[in-house]
Amino acid sequence: MGQETMGKKEREQKKRKNQKDKAERKKEREANNSKGKGLDDMMAYIDENGNISDTPPDPTRKRKEIDTDSIQLGAAKREPVDPAELIRNGTVSFFNDAKGYGFITDNATRQNIFVHANNLTETIKDRDKVQFEIENGPKGPVAVKVVKLK
Repeated sequence: MGQETMGKKEREQKKRKNQKDKAERKKEREANNSKGKGLDDMMAYIDENGNISDTPPDPTRKRKEIDTDSIQLGAAKREPVDPAELIRNGTVSFFNDAKGYGFITDNATRQNIFVHANNLTETIKDRDKVQFEIENGPKGPVAVKVVKLK
């Protein structure tokens, strides 16, 4: 029983080292412990710009007055759009009868707007003058209620 194997000695040394490390970590935790600190040490203040600081605000400083009635809650209300503003004029820059789609160049914005054959009241071809309305489609603006101008 007096004999110890090499593995047993190593295990004992490792165990003593782990106990020593554990004791050192415990001492370090006790030194850095925040328990027992006063309320003033834990207090944080926020200034008028939303920045956090550890000093209280100066009570002699003049504060900015805010009119609570001017604060808007929720989304802005939309003003009704005049239906006459929705009607646009343009020129057919490209239209493919076989595929049933094309593009109209808006005269006001010079923007190319997609048009599908389902949104036509009559057949159109390239360089025709048209009147149309714009709606938002899944990939951008789409011309609807397209009427060929004479």
